[in-house]
Amino acid sequence: MTNQEIRKLSDEELIAKIEESKAELFNLKFSQATGNLEKPSRIRELRKLVARMKTILRERELSEK
Repeated sequence: MTNQEIRKLSDEELIAKIEESKAELFNLKFSQATGNLEKPSRIRELRKLVARMKTILRERELSEK
């Protein structure tokens, strides 16, 4: 998901996406701990995606003030 795609989402959709990504990240970390993780790079991708989404959400909050 690119920054442009993230910016097109509403705040509610963005928050839902963040929660969804965090849940997937938790499951991947759990799989890694048990040794069943197929694609370790996905953890890094998700962490960065969550950070980008939170950054854009914070930019919106600051621009409202």
